[in-house]
Amino acid sequence: MADPSPNSFDPASLAHLQHLKLQARVIVEGYLSGLHRSPHQGYSVEFAEHREYAPGDDLRYVDWKVFGRSDRYYLKQFEEETNFACTLLLDTSESMSYSSHSFSKYEYARLLTAVLSSLIIRQQDAAGLVLFSGELQQFVRAAGSPQQQTRLWELLERTAPGGPTALGPMLHQVSDRVRKRGMIILLTDFFDDLDAIKLGLQRLRYRRHDIRVLQILDPAELEFPFDEPTLFHGLELPQDQMVDPRGIRSAYLKEFQKFLKECRHLCRDLGIEHDIIRTDEPFDRVLRRFLSNRPPQPIPNLADNQGGGDW
Repeated sequence: MADPSPNSFDPASLAHLQHLKLQARVIVEGYLSGLHRSPHQGYSVEFAEHREYAPGDDLRYVDWKVFGRSDRYYLKQFEEETNFACTLLLDTSESMSYSSHSFSKYEYARLLTAVLSSLIIRQQDAAGLVLFSGELQQFVRAAGSPQQQTRLWELLERTAPGGPTALGPMLHQVSDRVRKRGMIILLTDFFDDLDAIKLGLQRLRYRRHDIRVLQILDPAELEFPFDEPTLFHGLELPQDQMVDPRGIRSAYLKEFQKFLKECRHLCRDLGIEHDIIRTDEPFDRVLRRFLSNRPPQPIPNLADNQGGGDW
C-alpha cells in the first residue's frame, strides 16, 4: 500500500467513509505502512524466553545468535508479549454525541477504539471491549483471534450514544470482571463526578492494571467560540438554556481549565497516564503519541486562548 496522503488521517477526510470498518482499515493500513518498527514496541521491553519459529512469524524477532549456534530459528519473546491483554472502555453516554464539526466525540472515540483493538490483535495479543453509559452495556472478554476483531467492529458499528454517565460505578464492575492484570484504555470525556471516578480507578489500580485515560473533547468545548446569543441544549440533563456567550466566556474557560487540571491531577496521583485528545486532531498524531509512550498533550491555557485555534 502506498504511503497515505498528508490528509488521510484527518477526521474531516475520513467522514465521507460510511462504515467504521472501512475507516479503521484506512487508518491501520496507512499507519502501519509508515512504520519501520512494531507499533507496540513500547509494551514489550522485558525479555522472557525463546520459542521456535512458525510460518508467518515476524522475522524481526529471530534470534540470529541462537541460529548461528543451533542452525534453527527461534524467536525472542518478551514478558508482555507472552500474556498481553488490553480491555478498551468506551463511553457511550449522551454527552459523547456532541459535535461542532465532522466527527462527534463518540464517533472519534469509537473509531480510535476500533483502530487500537485492530493494532493489538494484529500484534497477536488480546483485545476486549466494554461499552458503558449509565450502566455497563456490553462486556467482551479479551481475545486475540481474527473473529474477535470482526466481533468488536460489528458491536461498535451498531452502538449509538445515549443516556447519562455513571463512570465510577462502571469502573468497579470492570474491576470485578477483569481480574487478570493487563492494560485498561479508557476513552471518555470525563463528564461525571470526579470523586466517584477516582474510587473506580483506584479499584483498577489495586488490581495492578496498567491504565491509560484518553479524554476525548470537542474543540468547541475547549475554545467556546460562540459569539451570538445561543440556545444550548442539555444532553444528559433535560434542560435547554439561552445564553449570551460573550458574557460567560471568560468564566467558562476558567472553569473548564480547572476541570481539566483536576482530571490530570486525579490520574497523576494514581500513576495513570492521561492524554487530552481533540476530535479535530489527526489520528496518526494520536497513535504516534500513544504507541510511542510520548508525553501527553499539555493542558491548554484556555483563559489565554480568547481567539480559539490550536493549543
